[in-house]
Amino acid sequence: MPQSRRQLLTIFAGATGVLAATPILVSALQRAPQPIPSPNAPNQNFPPGLDGPVNRPESDHKEVDPRRQQEIRIDIQKLYDLAAELRDETGKTDLNSTLPVTLVKKAQEIEKLAKKIKDLSKG
Repeated sequence: MPQSRRQLLTIFAGATGVLAATPILVSALQRAPQPIPSPNAPNQNFPPGLDGPVNRPESDHKEVDPRRQQEIRIDIQKLYDLAAELRDETGKTDLNSTLPVTLVKKAQEIEKLAKKIKDLSKG
């Protein structure tokens, strides 16, 4: 008989522990971290399509100026020729010694032309 009382007391203590821990576990599950909303997310208070006017341009394409396009093509051809000349000159010179001034000037000319092409392309 004492053995059955011990089992009964053990079962009773276990059940009491489970019942005592249940509210703690439930509250921990309910306090799950909430995701932070993105500042770029659409406003949830407005139905889709009614969140205000959207300013969209009719077309983003600008008209291409044929003269500018021709100028860019000519400059690209000049850039290609200058780069080829610079490559040939560097092949002929000994780069372990002092760098010739002509190579430096040619490189600066290439940089200026590349910047000009870049500016023309931007518009």
